[in-house]
Amino acid sequence: MIEHSAVLLSEAVKSLVVDPDGYYIDGTYGRGGHSMAILEQLSARGKLLAIDKDPEAIADGRSRFEGELRVAFRHASFAAIKKEAGAAFGGVGAAGILLDLGVSSPQLDRAERGFSFLRDGPLDMRMDSSCGVSAAEWLNMAAEADIAAVLKNYGDERYARRIAAAIVRERSIESIESTGRLAKIVATAHPSWERGRHPATKSFQAIRIHINNEMQDLDRFLSEVIDALEIGGRLVVISFHSLEDRRVKRFIRDEQRGLVLPKNIPLMEVDRGVRLVKVGRAIKPSDEEIDRNTRARSAVMRVAERVA
Repeated sequence: MIEHSAVLLSEAVKSLVVDPDGYYIDGTYGRGGHSMAILEQLSARGKLLAIDKDPEAIADGRSRFEGELRVAFRHASFAAIKKEAGAAFGGVGAAGILLDLGVSSPQLDRAERGFSFLRDGPLDMRMDSSCGVSAAEWLNMAAEADIAAVLKNYGDERYARRIAAAIVRERSIESIESTGRLAKIVATAHPSWERGRHPATKSFQAIRIHINNEMQDLDRFLSEVIDALEIGGRLVVISFHSLEDRRVKRFIRDEQRGLVLPKNIPLMEVDRGVRLVKVGRAIKPSDEEIDRNTRARSAVMRVAERVA
């Protein structure tokens, strides 16, 4: 099993923690890499709320940080950031909120979670296995057109229609219940194998995003996150998928632009409704980090600050 390694760890924490006495939120606890580093920067008055929709992650956190009074854990989605921040901090805005999007190494590396095409196991893919529809349930009942749309929209899969047709054809023979069988179906249907990349990569990614409502959760989070921050509070988001990064980039750009008015109308920033501004440029992992952790290769980190 590959040990989980938090991506862009020092860069994220340096950008996030601007006040050691402040209240912070790690919206994607995972296995605690970022949370641990955040706590190391906080004073005795600082607080951290760690959120994750995966109950196994929350169980890990409560065990790992047992006795640490500055941190609290919530089994929830970061999509409800305003509600969770309000409940944890009593109406006080957060000094910083961090998201490390995507799937964690423990989820990928355990075959029974059903995320990986490299390890045969039950076709689940739910980050919170206590609720919702599994990947197997969805694939065995969804319309062919819907499967194709998911593969295309969330995986940018060129052969989405061909793969969706193969899935529907194969499930009519026998229901698709394992990651190994799905990977084989996709590989057989895929006419063009990219060198060094499994042909099921995009399909598995797309299905996981759909099953976990990842894009919808991110959209809701972005619609609420400014209200959850205090003035001067930082937002740090690490993305691993171009769809996620484009959403975050567009959100920060639009908030920084504020009201779009004719150039000859003189207005102060506050009058234009600017509440959030970007901090620096997008940050990517160094070559050294990618060499240590190949899962970091597609990561992009963006930072913004609430100004009003």
